[in-house]
Amino acid sequence: MIPMWYYLMCFAVAFLIAYGLVPLIRKLAIKTGFVDRPNQRKIHTEPIPLLGGIAIYVSFIATAGILGRAGPTFWGIAVGGFLIFGIGIIDDFYKTRGRDFKALPKFLMQIVAAVVLVFFHIRISGVNLPFHHGYDSFPLWVSVLATVIWVVAITNMMNFLDGVDGLASGLAAISALTLVFIAVLKHQDVMAILGVALMGSSVGFLRHNFHPARIFMGDAGATFLGYVLAAIAIDGAFKSATIVSLIVPVLALGVPILDTVWVIFRRFKENRPIYIADKGHTFHLLMKSGLTQVQTVAFLYLLGVCFSLASIVVLLVAQ
Repeated sequence: MIPMWYYLMCFAVAFLIAYGLVPLIRKLAIKTGFVDRPNQRKIHTEPIPLLGGIAIYVSFIATAGILGRAGPTFWGIAVGGFLIFGIGIIDDFYKTRGRDFKALPKFLMQIVAAVVLVFFHIRISGVNLPFHHGYDSFPLWVSVLATVIWVVAITNMMNFLDGVDGLASGLAAISALTLVFIAVLKHQDVMAILGVALMGSSVGFLRHNFHPARIFMGDAGATFLGYVLAAIAIDGAFKSATIVSLIVPVLALGVPILDTVWVIFRRFKENRPIYIADKGHTFHLLMKSGLTQVQTVAFLYLLGVCFSLASIVVLLVAQ
């Protein structure tokens, strides 16, 4: 069993790396013109540096690699995460030039990154059925398909939430903390450390990203956060899962899932492509109702905490 001080050290290291890197990255982004320019569907009114995802990526990889007892799970996340981060940087570069990067290359790269996890044996492999002793393994094609769908979905869901200062990084930290609790309850030390490293990276970045934001994480940072959360859930909360406890990782990531379900439903109803961004997310609606950015983010943080507590309760009941 890993002592509490080790978790605290992992969090502190990840936090300090992310927090310390952001000012340097911000200067680089301003100097090179790598900034997110305002348009009709964005909330900010001035160009904001758009390379914050680098701080999150470097902080997580360095902390998890050095302190996380690097094994197959870490290397799977590191390799796949690099692909996600790389295509995200290209997407962000297009934004700095006032253009939109095509959705298909991003989608295909996300699928490849999800398959990378499978190669490192990080996959949704089966389930424990109620009133049935033993573990029922999925056929390989079902396992791969379920893993790819989960990873690609969560990767994009977290990206969808990155529209208000501090929202994506704060919710990622809440979800990561939930996955840490689940990992500790299930005696999954490596998953717990990876979750702590992601939480520290998110909170370290959040110190610069909360309203009024001085830097954005961009698609590179948001999709990387979603990808890592999805991978940790697969190798943690989904492991040896019962039918009932399969809802645990879904609740742990409840806010991005809820927001995405709402957005997809509304866009289908309005007969519009689901990949075209607009101002119809839950945070947009909350702000239209009169809430400020800080109030909107605080409300969604609270909702995220409620989902997280519910996931832990379900896990305890299902054990």
